[in-house]
Amino acid sequence: MTSVVIEEIPDRVTLAVDISNCQGNCIGCHSPFLKTDVGVELTEKVIDSLVADNFGVDCFLFLGEGRDPESLLRLAAHVRSKGLAAALYSGRNAVEDKIFENFDYVKVGPYIESFGPLNSKTTNQRLYKVAHEADSYSLTDITSRFWHRGIDQNVQ
Repeated sequence: MTSVVIEEIPDRVTLAVDISNCQGNCIGCHSPFLKTDVGVELTEKVIDSLVADNFGVDCFLFLGEGRDPESLLRLAAHVRSKGLAAALYSGRNAVEDKIFENFDYVKVGPYIESFGPLNSKTTNQRLYKVAHEADSYSLTDITSRFWHRGIDQNVQ
């Protein structure tokens, strides 16, 4: 499933694409059907078609990692080669350097219902903006950008 969203990655018009074969077991998961192998295989050609059909997007968000990390990295490189930002929502607490090296935005942390989603100040999840330098990268935690948007009824 795909959708164009403006609230998932700050300051970006984002094409969000669900990735199946999720390895997480988050209680309260909003998309439990993604634990199975569903949908169409995501390839460079499919990405190009989705982007062409959604004029104005400047970011491509992978909602999940699936079970093929090498393909994920290859597809992220393809997205970035087209001039788009590549974003990843991972349900893991930590990811490898190669994830940060290949993406411009990375969300880490499983969804824990009692802590809430990104727009809750008590969330365990973090969204990082990745700055790429010559042979390294640096991370900026931009999670708090979600706390001032009037979305969470509990935010004072």
